[in-house]
Amino acid sequence: MRAMVLHEQAPIETAPLRLEDIEIPEPGAGEIRIKVDACGLCHTDLHTIEGDFELRKEPIIPGHQIVGPVDALGEGVTRFGIGDRVGIAWLHETCGACRFCRSGRENLCLKGRFTGWDVDGGYAEYTLVSEDWAYPIPDGIDAVDATPLLCGGIVGYRALRYTDPAPGKRIGMFGFGNSAHVSIQVARHLGCEVAVFTRDPDHQRHAEELGAVWVGTVPEAPPFPLDAAIMFAPAGTLVPPALRMLDRGGVLVLGGIFMTPVPEMEYLPHLWDEKVIRSVAHATREDGQELLRYASEIPIITETTQFPLEEANEALLQMKSSKITGDAVLVP
Repeated sequence: MRAMVLHEQAPIETAPLRLEDIEIPEPGAGEIRIKVDACGLCHTDLHTIEGDFELRKEPIIPGHQIVGPVDALGEGVTRFGIGDRVGIAWLHETCGACRFCRSGRENLCLKGRFTGWDVDGGYAEYTLVSEDWAYPIPDGIDAVDATPLLCGGIVGYRALRYTDPAPGKRIGMFGFGNSAHVSIQVARHLGCEVAVFTRDPDHQRHAEELGAVWVGTVPEAPPFPLDAAIMFAPAGTLVPPALRMLDRGGVLVLGGIFMTPVPEMEYLPHLWDEKVIRSVAHATREDGQELLRYASEIPIITETTQFPLEEANEALLQMKSSKITGDAVLVP
């Protein structure tokens, strides 16, 4: 099969991914093989390729927003059949035995393994996953359109859950990329009023089209206090102003893997009145299953730009340079 393989971490400008012909993997017991129809690109892929993350497998095939039909079954598989469409997300598997797994917090597993980091991912024509960690893709959702749901979408949904969304609740979203443009559709579906903070004119228009009741930039503030807010932008400098805009008892959810340093801030205007700050780490299978149900029910609309597999380096470079409208997706 064809695959884009990383042998050595380097800036994406140097095109470190190589197109190679390698053997098609065979599923082991409990595993299924996926014929990749589409694999979304993510900034986490860039962090892996460029060296922000230490490699756990060398060489590695990146990619963790994967959709395609089941192509082969390992021994003992009962959950899926040949031809079933499934998705694969960032969290590839957990131990199932640590204190976090036993308490319903598998996203914090002490031995969690990740797609495209610990195991080969979807920048290829075929890939493997345990049947327990594959997501059924609802009918009516195109493979390409489904890929953004499987990383930023799931993590954004988990962040939204922590705001306790309900009719009339006022939620702020700082930054309006992949996660936010999915989360706002679920929030609006649940009756929330959403204020969006973004500097990009295209993102501002997109937020308005998706139902934001107010759109602006920091230090502007909407004409109402926020019951909750989600920080999608990886900018620690935005944390103090976001906290200032929260009403009493409000929660600020930090929805990214990375964030620049959070500056020193005063207690009374930022943290008093039982305000809460919490982060989101990865997501659980329950999060993914719930989001995919909403994706079919609402339905959630995603924006994508397609690239052939062999153009993965160029697609990642364009993503890094913010030259892509919507989410970049490789289509083998």
